[in-house]
Amino acid sequence: MEINFKGKRTLVTGASQGIGRDLVKTLVKCGAKVVAIARNKELLESLKKEVPSIEIYPADLSDWKKTEEVLNKIGDIDLLVNNAGLAVLGPLTEVREEDVDRTFAINVKATINITKYVVKNLIARKIPGSIVNISSQASVVGLNNHSVYCASKGAIDAFTRAVTLEYGPYGIRVNNVNPTVILTDMGKLGWSDPKVAGPMLEKIPLRRFGEVDEVVNSIIFLLSDMSSMTTGSNLYVDGGYVAI
Repeated sequence: MEINFKGKRTLVTGASQGIGRDLVKTLVKCGAKVVAIARNKELLESLKKEVPSIEIYPADLSDWKKTEEVLNKIGDIDLLVNNAGLAVLGPLTEVREEDVDRTFAINVKATINITKYVVKNLIARKIPGSIVNISSQASVVGLNNHSVYCASKGAIDAFTRAVTLEYGPYGIRVNNVNPTVILTDMGKLGWSDPKVAGPMLEKIPLRRFGEVDEVVNSIIFLLSDMSSMTTGSNLYVDGGYVAI
């Protein structure tokens, strides 16, 4: 069955690089009208050169009020992917207040703010919709030097469950995709050292890290009507990590 998002306005945050960038390209191939948000204006503009049909909006999603202003310019949205994320890593004993504030501002507050807008818009138009939040395996397992990040992704899982309960009666589905290490350009850089990668790979039954398209495919499935009875779920793209 071919997935077709023809006519669906789809908002993707963190769209300028990594998973978000590839997701935008795939959504356009599936017929979606894509609205791309990211902080890096130059990268967004380079994405638009590759995919001229998209709309781009540079925005710092950690700023609640300015994000609202951008959203009000965007208008109607049918599908949403909350992909923007930040990881500030290190031992708990070295965590600073600003590390916590920055991480939660992007990973949690921005997700809540944007989801609120889209849900209100869908209800006002009396149409169903699908929302996918990019969480992590770190939402359900502990990872060394990831205490703040784990906390933020645990919050996303809890938020998704609550929104699912509240807005399922309106036909609005909300799901998470929970990846392991994914080999984006940054992922390749951070996990290229076998001494760093080895211990993590030993915990993944498939003995490899994920590819970007494997996450993108999972997002596309959850956005589409092929998952029409799926809501409030975590889809683990982790090679079996959380099964151990």
